[in-house]
Amino acid sequence: MTTLTSSSFNGRTAAALTASILNWLESIPYWLLALPLRFAVAAVFWNSGTSKLANWSTTIELFTEEYKVPVLPPEIAAYMAASIELTMPLLLVLGLLTRPAALILLGMTAIIEIFVYPQAWPTHIQWAAMLLVLLCRGPGKASVDHLVRRHFDPANR
Repeated sequence: MTTLTSSSFNGRTAAALTASILNWLESIPYWLLALPLRFAVAAVFWNSGTSKLANWSTTIELFTEEYKVPVLPPEIAAYMAASIELTMPLLLVLGLLTRPAALILLGMTAIIEIFVYPQAWPTHIQWAAMLLVLLCRGPGKASVDHLVRRHFDPANR
């Protein structure tokens, strides 16, 4: 009889502990979760942009021989890619114009996936997932966007 009571008590304790942990996890504010998303996806594109600048002739060669983005001449595609990869990450880190920056990087991710490296979809889907969260939910309270919104919309204070 004591075994049944002890086992029943342990089951309730485990359930209560699980519920407590889940409640704690669900109480973590979104802005705290958005920070690593913003920084991680920004780092990916920033590193790519700085590597393009490190050797521009190699970058042009890559866009000519390997990347071959349709419609755009390689030089224009390289300038556009480098510009996007060096500006959008800064916006994400600051949390400034986060949703437009995420949308632009999501479009760039789609172009890379479709036209350049379709076999790299496991990596691209990770980038897309982070960018979709930022696009749909924004940067959170630790951002310039939040400060601007508070300034212009008193209801969001």
